[in-house]
Amino acid sequence: MRVAVTGTPGTGKTTATARLESRWEAHDGTDDGSTPDLEVIHLNRVLEEAGLYTEVDAERESKVADLEALEEWLADREDVVIESHLAHHFDADRVVVLRCHPEALEERLLERGETEAKARENAESEALDVILSEAVEEHDLESVYEIDTTDRDPDAVASDLEAVTAGEREPSAGDVDFVEYLV
Repeated sequence: MRVAVTGTPGTGKTTATARLESRWEAHDGTDDGSTPDLEVIHLNRVLEEAGLYTEVDAERESKVADLEALEEWLADREDVVIESHLAHHFDADRVVVLRCHPEALEERLLERGETEAKARENAESEALDVILSEAVEEHDLESVYEIDTTDRDPDAVASDLEAVTAGEREPSAGDVDFVEYLV
């Protein structure tokens, strides 16, 4: 099984999947059937460490991912959780889109040192459902699970992720609406 965990930068993907990974490692070896045997792949680290990008966008202060090279790198990997704002661009059985209210998202990004312009751009993308729309277009509604992380503890988000990986949660997309941010 492949599960993609995606969302606008700042929605909590890395934190929540790291918590999920820690839970699974704590249960490693018990094999009571309650935890899936999935490897968590932090795709942005792979991109950085393996140099799987085509250029550096100086204006946005970010690397431009080589999606073909990343797809090739992922080709033989099964039973994984792929975490990245790019994860929905790859084959997956389930796609989790983490969401966060744009005002909270912008605040999170500024706190971690992003420029005001980049934080605002990401907040607007979140309000416009950019990643959710892409995920639904590429994977269909039946495979997309939307989780609002606004004002939620990372452990609670990790629990929701765990429910998706275990097949204990129904697909949902379009339940979260932040369009008022743009008005």
